[in-house]
Parts: sequence; C-alpha cells; structure tokens
Amino acid sequence: MLMTTVLNGLLHFGSVVLLAVGALLPIVDPLGGAPIYLAMTASLTHEERGRMAKAVAINSFLLLIASALIGAYVLDFFGLSIPAVQVAGGIVVCSIGWSLLNSPNSPPALQRNSPSATQPAPANPDDLNQRAFYPMTMPLTVGPGSISVALTLGANPAPGFRSLLATSLAQAIGILIVAIGVYLCYRYADRILQKLGPTGTGVVVRLSAFILLCIGVQICWNGIHGLVAAGFHLTPPT
Repeated sequence: MLMTTVLNGLLHFGSVVLLAVGALLPIVDPLGGAPIYLAMTASLTHEERGRMAKAVAINSFLLLIASALIGAYVLDFFGLSIPAVQVAGGIVVCSIGWSLLNSPNSPPALQRNSPSATQPAPANPDDLNQRAFYPMTMPLTVGPGSISVALTLGANPAPGFRSLLATSLAQAIGILIVAIGVYLCYRYADRILQKLGPTGTGVVVRLSAFILLCIGVQICWNGIHGLVAAGFHLTPPT
C-alpha cells in the first residue's frame, strides 16, 4: 500500500513537470527565438552575449515561476485581466517584430566573429542587465502567451499543504527545464546560425521577425476578442 502511494505520488509529480514543460516550451520556443536574440544582441561581443543569455534565462525562470505562483493574485490586486495583458503585450511584440523586419540586411553578429572584424567596446553592465530584462526576457522570450499559460498552471492550486507544495515544486522544476533550454539556445545562437552563413542567417532572421510580428498580432487579437466577449457576455469559440 505504501509503495503504491509513493508510486502514484511520483507519477503525479512527473506528470506536473511534463505538463509545465509541454505547455510552456512550445510557446517560449527558445530555438525559434535564437535568431531574434542574435539580431538584438548584434552589437555585443560573444562573451557579453553569453552573460546576457544567462541573465535572460534567470529572468525567464523568475518571471514564469512568479506568474505561476502569485500572478493571478497580482492581476486581481490591480484589477487587471489576462485579455488586457494580451493586448498590451501584443502591441509591444508587434513593435519589436516590425523593427526587426525593417532592420539592415547584414547580420553583424556573425561578422564580428571573423578574425578581421573590429571588436566593439565593452558594453555597460547596467545597460546589459536592463536589456536582459526588457526587451530580451519580456516580451521576446516570456511574452503574454507564456505568462497566460503560467497563470493557468497556477490558477487551480491543489488542496492541502503537502499537495500544494509538491505541485509548486514540480512546476518549478518544469519551468527550470524551460529556462535551461532558453540559456542553451541563446548562449550558442551564433554557433547554431554560423553554419547558415550570412545569407542564410539573414533569411532566418527575416522569417523569424515576420513570425514574431504575426504572433504579436494574434496575441493582440486574442486579447481584444476576450475583452469584447467579456463586455458583451459572449461565449468565446472553442
């Protein structure tokens, strides 16, 4: 009986971890965000991009875990709704995607890796920390969609202190796995895209920027639809 209880507990714990990873990883999509990260950090050295990748991964973990554990309470405190967050975040994502879509064609991040390239001056650490949170962490890595999913994961807490503690720990492990994926993809973004060459990287960056713009439009539209449906008491389509 004890063995069965322990086994069921482990299975539930593992299912919560996999649920968090499965729900968040496709939306965060660190591999798809690697070209955007490389384009946004083109003025940095390889070492500075590595430090920023670590900072972005840590910020992503903290933001997602905070959204899962206390995000719903924070929104209730300020009287905000998830659709309002989606509209505001979607506009920001659209703005960043549009600016990247109209950026210069040359991928300087790859050109700086060549031996003949002139290395840029070291960046200000405070500036790097600020950029690591905005816009690199939010909204490019952890956007309104990821925050909404994290809020949903923590919206129905398990009854009882033990169950709540185990569920929170499992969610934290799942979010940690996602954050590690963010670090690895961003840390080695230049090596991943180096094989594509300047032309291939430019194409990937353009496609990623266009997809980011479309994602921003979709997030904004979802928020508008949610606000309209709530205002007119309509049932959103399934």
